[in-house]
Amino acid sequence: MSFVNRMSKEINCKIVYYGPGLCGKTANLQYVFAATKPESRGKMISLETETERTLFFDFLPLDLGKIGEYKVRFHLYTVPGQVFYDASRKLILKGADGIVFVADSQEARMEANIESLENLEDNLKAYGGSLAVMPHVVQYNKRDMPVLSPIDELRATLNLREAPEFEAVAKTGQGVFETLKGLAKLVLNQLAKNPAV
Repeated sequence: MSFVNRMSKEINCKIVYYGPGLCGKTANLQYVFAATKPESRGKMISLETETERTLFFDFLPLDLGKIGEYKVRFHLYTVPGQVFYDASRKLILKGADGIVFVADSQEARMEANIESLENLEDNLKAYGGSLAVMPHVVQYNKRDMPVLSPIDELRATLNLREAPEFEAVAKTGQGVFETLKGLAKLVLNQLAKNPAV
């Protein structure tokens, strides 16, 4: 649920990167952070325990549009990859305006992708939501690895709602901004339909 700051004329949107462990959620955020001008972003915060990590930062993309006279600021989050940390995942997902599902394209990771996608749907249900109505995109990451699942197979298994999809190599930045812009467009369209300003 976006937050409107009438004083600064900003709409704040929460974007959550969701996916299995080691699929590239952190690499996506680190690339966006590094490639964004310092005056357009906040500080990156990493919340770490012994076994999990969540990254967060906000930024104000100047080229992604406005809603009326309001600028849109995006707050980007990653969830811990392991299903073991389901409580953390659920908490981070609360109030999300959009989701990037990051799939690991490696053939051996298909089961982990499916498990994470099912977990995402379960956690959205806990808040009365669903991918059927939540703006989301699917990113097929790690397309540079040697043994990959074909895109058609990934699509048939992981993109049942025919969301916009992007191939990526997050550690090099390939497809990272395309993915984020694809989701930002969906979120902005949703906001324009249900303006809170």
